[in-house]
Amino acid sequence: MFKRIINFIKKKKIILLSLFFLAGGFFFGNRILSSQKEPPYETAQTQKKDLVISVSASGEIESEEEATLKFQTSGELTWVGVEKGDRVEKWQAIASLNKEKLQKELQKELLDYMDERWTFEETTQETYKDQALTEVIRIAQEQAQFDLSRDVLDVEIANVTLKYATLITPIAGIVTQIDAPHAGINITPATAQFIIANPEKMVFYAHVDEIDIGQVKQGQTAEILLDAYPEEKINSQVAEVEFSSITTSGGGTAFRVKFCLPANTPDQKFKLGMNGDAEIFIQKVENALTVPFEAIQEKNGEKYVWLISEEKPRKQIVQTGSSDDFNIQVKTGLQPKDRVVI
Repeated sequence: MFKRIINFIKKKKIILLSLFFLAGGFFFGNRILSSQKEPPYETAQTQKKDLVISVSASGEIESEEEATLKFQTSGELTWVGVEKGDRVEKWQAIASLNKEKLQKELQKELLDYMDERWTFEETTQETYKDQALTEVIRIAQEQAQFDLSRDVLDVEIANVTLKYATLITPIAGIVTQIDAPHAGINITPATAQFIIANPEKMVFYAHVDEIDIGQVKQGQTAEILLDAYPEEKINSQVAEVEFSSITTSGGGTAFRVKFCLPANTPDQKFKLGMNGDAEIFIQKVENALTVPFEAIQEKNGEKYVWLISEEKPRKQIVQTGSSDDFNIQVKTGLQPKDRVVI
C-alpha cells in the first residue's frame, strides 16, 4: 500500500513538471513570435497639416522717445527739481547750476568787448586821418577787427552758457536716471546726467540672429510674450528692421527688430527693460503633406526616406519644402498615410 502511494506521488510530480515546461514553452514561444512581428525601429505616418514657419528671438522693452540731458558746462549744482520716478512735462526745468558766477563772467566778457571796441574805433579813426594808408596801419586795423570779433564770440559764449545753466527737458515722460540727485556739488558735463523716457511710446526690440534676418520683413505679423505676463500673448507686427548689426553677449551677430506695443495702461504695465520673446510669422503652408524631421535622410545632396512597403523598409527619394520646428513638407515621393521610418 505504501509503495502505491509513493508511485502515485511520483506520477503526479512528472505530470506537474510536464505541465510547467509546456506552459513555459508556450509563454516564451509567444514572446519570441510577438517580438519578431514588431519591427526593430520606430515609424510614423505622413500627415496633412498647416505648417506655420516662424522666427523666434528674445528682446526687451524700450521707450521710443527718450532724452539724455547733460549740462554743457561745469559748475556748482545749486538746484535739482526732480527725483527718480517723477513725471515731467515738456519744456519743464529740472535742474540748475550756480548762475551768479556765470553772470559775472558774462559781465566781464562784455567789459572786454567794450574795451576792444574803443580800441578798434580809435584805430579806424587814425586810418581815416591819414589818407596815405600804410601797410603797418592796415595790419593794425585787421588785428583790431580780429580782436573785436573774438570778444564778440566770447560774449555770445558766456551768454549761451548762462542760458544753458538751467536744464530743460524737451519731452514729457518719467525720470528714469539721475547721476547727481543732490545740490551743492560741483559737476561736469560727464558727471551729471538726467534721462527722461516717455511711457506712452513703448516698443519691443528683439535681437534676430543674422541667419534668420533675411526672412524678416517690415509688416509681418508677430506675437510677443513677456516674462512678466507669461499667459498673455501680445499681437504685434514688425515695425522696423535696423540696418546695422549688433554683437550679442555670446559674441554672435544679430539685428535689432522693432515691434509696436499697445498703449500703456495707467499703472504702467509695460516697463523699461522687461524681457520677452517675439515670434515672427514668416509663412503659412496650408494642407501640406508632412513627416517628422527625423524621417528625412540626406546623402550626396539627395534627400530620401525609408518607406515601409510590404512590412519592409525601402529607400524612397523625396523633395522637401517648408518646415516648422517639428515637421517638414514633402512635395514629391510620398502619399497620404504612407508610413516611414524615423
